[in-house]
Amino acid sequence: MNVRKPILAGSWYPATADECRRQIETFLRDPVIKPPAPGRRVGGIVPHAGWAYSGAVACNVIRYLAEGEPPDTVVVYGMHLPPEGANHIMAEGGWETPLGVLEIDAELAGELTAEFSFVVETARRFVQDNTIELQLPFIRHFFGDAKLLPLGVPPAKATIALARRVAAVAAALGRRIKVLGSTDLTHYGLNYGFAPRGIGPESLAWVRDENDRRIVDAMLRLEPETVISEALARHNACCAGAAAAAIETGRRLGADAAHLLAYTTSHEKSPGPSFVGYAGLIF
Repeated sequence: MNVRKPILAGSWYPATADECRRQIETFLRDPVIKPPAPGRRVGGIVPHAGWAYSGAVACNVIRYLAEGEPPDTVVVYGMHLPPEGANHIMAEGGWETPLGVLEIDAELAGELTAEFSFVVETARRFVQDNTIELQLPFIRHFFGDAKLLPLGVPPAKATIALARRVAAVAAALGRRIKVLGSTDLTHYGLNYGFAPRGIGPESLAWVRDENDRRIVDAMLRLEPETVISEALARHNACCAGAAAAAIETGRRLGADAAHLLAYTTSHEKSPGPSFVGYAGLIF
């Protein structure tokens, strides 16, 4: 099996299994996290900054998603793509993490590549990307030997149709799946070229209480089209296609409600005039 090597281990997250496990145990005690309501959990939204910034939020979403009946495959949507961008997929092989290799669900990938157009990534030819890789040690830790299907999707209407088919094709193959969408929220400040409310405490309040709140509310209402339109109009999600796809697939898996586990920003870890919003949801 050809195995894709991690590129961010040792920088964005720990490089060894022991260090990853120690960090995960710390994340599980994070007081910011609000446990979700009881019920069957089929999907979630996770942030993808370095573990020092948003790791606790992502870790706990995946932890709670793993409760209940284990899936055969975890589908992860991500990648920073423009609305006109191509779909991406890793269709075979494996993806290495410090905690072991996640095998790609080649059968499910093959059915999708026969139906949709993709840039097909391989173990040696791929776009350098943090949105999916940052989740993989958590997936390996909490889901064990479940297979992986990583998909890059743009913020476009066609993404919702693809997400719908992911659920349908998985069902036709008899696959039990759970789904994640990886996105950070508003990137605010001069570092990101986006500062419509100036620099200072008022800007942080605007991001938390208005700009990010709008898209979090759309996610909580499980409205994939609104998530995409909000992000394109207000720059309040960097991977809106991934979030929308996860919501649509989740709805097709039976999700009818979503719960906010945590909202925070990088300002809490590193105060400054430029910062990023993070949210963790379960549905």
